[in-house]
Amino acid sequence: MTLDDIQQVAVLGAGNMGHGIAEVAALAGYDVTMRDIKEEFVQDGYDNIEWSVNKLAEKERISAAEAEETLDRITPLVDFETAVADADVVIEAVPEQMEIKKDVYGDLVEYAADDAIFTTNTSSLSITELSEVTDRPERFCGMHFFNPPVRMQLVEVISGAHTSEETLETIEALADDFGKTPVRVRKDSPGFIVNRVLVPLMNEGAWIVHDDVATVAEVDSTTKYDMGHPMGLFELADQVGIDVGYHVLEYLHETLGAAYEPCPLMAEKIEAEELGKKSGKGIYDYENGGVEIPRDEGREDIEQRILAIMANEVGKLVGDDVAPITAIDEAMQLGAGYADGPGKVTDAAGLDSLIETLEDLHEETGAARYAVADGLREAASQGGFYDDEGEEDTTTNFESIAVSIDERIGRITIDRAHRMNTITTDMLDEIDAAVDAFEADDDVRAIVLTGAGDRAFSAGFDAASTSAGSGIEAQELSRKGQQTFGRFEETPMPVLAAIDGYCLGGGMELATAADMRIASERAQFGQPEHNLGLLPGWGGTQRLRAIVGEGRAKEIIFTARNDYEPETMYDYGFVNEVVDNDAFEDRVAELAGDLAGGPPIAQRFTKLAMHAGRDDTDAGLEVENFAFGHLFTTDDMWEGLAAFQEDRDPEFEGK
Repeated sequence: MTLDDIQQVAVLGAGNMGHGIAEVAALAGYDVTMRDIKEEFVQDGYDNIEWSVNKLAEKERISAAEAEETLDRITPLVDFETAVADADVVIEAVPEQMEIKKDVYGDLVEYAADDAIFTTNTSSLSITELSEVTDRPERFCGMHFFNPPVRMQLVEVISGAHTSEETLETIEALADDFGKTPVRVRKDSPGFIVNRVLVPLMNEGAWIVHDDVATVAEVDSTTKYDMGHPMGLFELADQVGIDVGYHVLEYLHETLGAAYEPCPLMAEKIEAEELGKKSGKGIYDYENGGVEIPRDEGREDIEQRILAIMANEVGKLVGDDVAPITAIDEAMQLGAGYADGPGKVTDAAGLDSLIETLEDLHEETGAARYAVADGLREAASQGGFYDDEGEEDTTTNFESIAVSIDERIGRITIDRAHRMNTITTDMLDEIDAAVDAFEADDDVRAIVLTGAGDRAFSAGFDAASTSAGSGIEAQELSRKGQQTFGRFEETPMPVLAAIDGYCLGGGMELATAADMRIASERAQFGQPEHNLGLLPGWGGTQRLRAIVGEGRAKEIIFTARNDYEPETMYDYGFVNEVVDNDAFEDRVAELAGDLAGGPPIAQRFTKLAMHAGRDDTDAGLEVENFAFGHLFTTDDMWEGLAAFQEDRDPEFEGK
């Protein structure tokens, strides 16, 4: 079976994951049956889907018609046979208990079509063991979505011992068609990728507190603010559910051994029914203040210890051929919201140093979790997880942006969809280098700025990427951003910002530095810095005023709104064109092609004259006068004249 053969998807389970997966499949255009054991469960699931798609329509992520069509594609059912009889793919999303899942597959084999593919949305259970209770282990794999499925980008596609390559390729294609990013897990190993790294980290945080090494505040301050994780480890445990994390850990302990012994602190919380946010109390008390993590209580020894555990788990995954380091890093970025993957982070920290930390802890405590994995030692001996031969993309040296050149158009794509394409300090250096590369290439005649995915052009600055702690350091950061974005004004080539999704804060300042801006209908704009007691610090106060006028610029900045619609920004003169979502990429390519086909010398002098005249009209006129005279001496001018007379498109060469 291939993707083209898939028309109907059955989702077994209408809980949080089940109804979310059903919604994702229906949004992608598939007919979906959603089944649960009671009518009330199915109806609750459908009601949640209805609320969600209406919210998407309200936010203009989809149209009202698309919302209605999505709901029409979903059939909620209790009858098992009716739910699965015509399904091409079945996605099982019942409770995370092996016996419950096995019982479901016993019924599924009886009623499903002979050629249907079975997938399980498990976060840790054995794919192989589940597949062996069916009549088609070769057409069985893991399809692990992350919560909530509608928003989370990652899908782990997991091979069982018997899974065929054809099945894996088909399910990867299906996940991609759902608008998700599939990451292949090569081997059926407990926890797969994300939980195999995250759960031991949460366990280590608990052991640190249990053994009186540090406080909860110190652990969460370190992991959230010093290490830049989206949440502190205890904050994350409460969010996931202490019982959920504990049960995964129990399974890891049972299948992988003593290195995954659960910390008693978590067991005590479960016994006290303090399960986290969902119960009102966990590590934090949500009925009396909730999460309060101090910014200044981080400790270097805690960071070193957490990094060491992280490196060890990554070493096990790589050493056991569960996944390559690039897949591990991508999965942790998409599934856990890490700014950088653990392979790159631990390489930067120094694997030899982290091994030494593990060895010291193992000698001090005797705990099995500190035994150094062979895969970690092997990576260290090769100079890191990303060794000299390199798992990284060898076509560029860029990590947070994607850079390409095609048909005389240089494209810079902010490639951090997992973090809404937020801009980091390192990214500023990469953007600067990309502009250097374009300017050194005579074939590049226009630049397009865009963001990966369709959720965000860029949602602003990633504050977790900087350690600026003083006024002087903040000034240096501001100047760096001003100078980097200023490159797009200084470059002789026309620059087009293609804005699809959020364009906020520093992202809007980047768009402001372009010569032209084209937006999709789902774009959303704003300069919300005043909400943080800041101001746009990467040129926004000056460039925005030059484009929309002082009154409009003050309105946008002072109100600090983040919900300006593209039509409004078109009326303000910020956006040159608003395009239907489906036609957006084609129109970007067309417009960029027109710009790349223009006369490069005239384009360069036009930019110079306009920018020179922003604050001094006489200076601008002087540049314009000089440029006009110079252009009469160029081959491009005579080519343009000849093309006009011959009724053909000119072929400018920049001479």
